[in-house]
Amino acid sequence: MSLACKTMKSPVGELTLVAGEGGLVAILWKNDDPRRVPLEPAPESRDHPVLRAAERQLAEYFGGQRRAFDLPLDFRGTEFQRRVWRELLTIPFGETRSYGAIARALGDPGASRAVGAANGRNPISIVAPCHRVIGATGKLTGFAGGVEAKTFLLRLEGAIRQERAAGVQLGLPLATGVG
Repeated sequence: MSLACKTMKSPVGELTLVAGEGGLVAILWKNDDPRRVPLEPAPESRDHPVLRAAERQLAEYFGGQRRAFDLPLDFRGTEFQRRVWRELLTIPFGETRSYGAIARALGDPGASRAVGAANGRNPISIVAPCHRVIGATGKLTGFAGGVEAKTFLLRLEGAIRQERAAGVQLGLPLATGVG
């Protein structure tokens, strides 16, 4: 099964989009660790329809015109990882969830650490919104694109206000005034 890729500029840096016959396989960051999402090398393609659609939809998202993505996704990972990644797709635009909340949604409340590990290996960042997952205390936790990119994405979605960008209680409703 051959892959194709396309790079694009974005407000969070250069992204490499990777697609296969089944859909979008990955969105990789410029300085991504190749062990995080191990993929075979892929030739650059300007004509792959999934790559063109992904680039257009990401541009719309970054421009504030898109809140949800409509792309075929080809998650490649273990069954547990794919369950976690599918659960990420249920987190609404502008909202956050903790690792524990995702574990509970999967019916395995003790699996917070495993959810965190799977979240960290999410191959389709932004579209499968792993940036919307935060620590139980509301703190931002690791993100393949870096905490600055995660902060940018959450701010873009209105999940955090400017003054809370480096704060502690990011998962709390904005109306609480905590921050």
